[in-house]
Amino acid sequence: MRVTVHSDGAARSNPGPAGIGAVVTDDDGRLLARVAEGIGVATNNVAEYRAAIEGLRAAADLGADEVILKADSRLLIEQLRGKFRVKNPTLQVLHAEAREQMRRFVRVRLVHVPRELNKLADKAANEGVDAWLMSNLAPEPEGPDPGLWDS
Repeated sequence: MRVTVHSDGAARSNPGPAGIGAVVTDDDGRLLARVAEGIGVATNNVAEYRAAIEGLRAAADLGADEVILKADSRLLIEQLRGKFRVKNPTLQVLHAEAREQMRRFVRVRLVHVPRELNKLADKAANEGVDAWLMSNLAPEPEGPDPGLWDS
């Protein structure tokens, strides 16, 4: 089975609160899997790699043997192709993990796409950032703990 993975990472500030998004579809464009997660504070490049890794993992878990990975990060795609060197130590670890995930498939095609063609993954990544922000930066409620009140 061949699938397409659209992946995207988002960081508000760099580094800043970050999220990952990935959408896995079949050849007819049907949605098979979706990832939208907050990953804490990270750089945009870390988020891009983590999104690709999770998208590839989801595709493999579905039983795909061929995958087309589409991302709007030229750096990610060219590093995975071996055309750009990976200098950053954190990205070196993530690069190795992404390459390991790619070995789970018989065939992998890497495609750099314009941001406009990656909207579903972008939306998922931003949902991940929003969810992380809501759960980690929400202010504490004011007043006494209602669980301590007598009934």
